[in-house]
Amino acid sequence: MPLRPGRCYRHFGTPPYTRLEYIKSNPPVLIPKFDLGNAQGNFNTTLKLVVLKPGQIRANALEAARQHANKYLSSKVGDTNYFMRIAVYPHHILRENKMMAMAGADRLQDGMRLSFGTPVGRAARVETNQPIIIVKVDSKNLEHAKEALRRAASKIPLPTRIVVETAG
Repeated sequence: MPLRPGRCYRHFGTPPYTRLEYIKSNPPVLIPKFDLGNAQGNFNTTLKLVVLKPGQIRANALEAARQHANKYLSSKVGDTNYFMRIAVYPHHILRENKMMAMAGADRLQDGMRLSFGTPVGRAARVETNQPIIIVKVDSKNLEHAKEALRRAASKIPLPTRIVVETAG
């Protein structure tokens, strides 16, 4: 069964579902690396992709943004000339009450009775002005880093902006 659209999970109104000892089948974290590039580099410019509204970002959206930004930066700047970190972690377990859509399905399922749902994925809950992705580069590569974060922002379901901080 395919994934539901991101708009189904963008907003939250319930407490976070994070207690893994009570969850029988917890979904794995789909992000293999949170730190990319040259971690020991001495860079003078820091860029942050921050969200403008509170909400949830699914783990597969974070992974798509990470891959998109990392591929652009490694091809344009080089692997040793930047450092990128995914600053949020998908703690929240998403649940879904799967419904059947076929002939005779009304005899097989209970609808919304006891509709707690089964775990289907993970999401990171973010607040206003919280950074999602942090990129450190030299000032000569500033435009490439801005473009990488702009491309990563297209994968995030919430409105975002790029904040540039220069070490004086």
